[in-house]
Amino acid sequence: MAEDDTDAAEVYRATLEARGHRVDTTVEGRECLSRYQDAVHKLAASGKKPSDHQPYDVVIIDYKIPIVDGLQVASKILRSNPNQRIIFASAYTKDTLADSVKELKQVVELIQKPFEPEILVEIIEDKSTAKKMDQPNAVARNINTNNANPSENEINVLLERLKQIQKEGTLS
Repeated sequence: MAEDDTDAAEVYRATLEARGHRVDTTVEGRECLSRYQDAVHKLAASGKKPSDHQPYDVVIIDYKIPIVDGLQVASKILRSNPNQRIIFASAYTKDTLADSVKELKQVVELIQKPFEPEILVEIIEDKSTAKKMDQPNAVARNINTNNANPSENEINVLLERLKQIQKEGTLS
């Protein structure tokens, strides 16, 4: 988890660990990338390829973090491991989603700040959410095929679909 609000990061960490999750936290993007790359190297040293086994079940990234921003972190992680599950934590969900579609050429999961830590746990533990991302990503690919800048309407449609996917997960 890359989160520069150390109080929030501690609450998220404690909540996740109480549910049995192991959490690695950083306060800025460069450190997040470094730890991710270290985990990938450990996998490689053990003979596993990142495509066979993710170094982390999920990487949670504050969209606005110091030194290397969340979008750059996600871009570098996805270049080395396109199957890594990433969740952006952001108060700016529309901007985050638009940038994700434009720069990453895909939709990553989003959680809008502020949020209750239990909601984050539910999203992380719902493995079906990641599988349901194919449909929004098909829309994102279509947007990128047609133009580089998604329209506000396209972003609104994608955002509503993401909310629906997350809501479905928390109801099951």
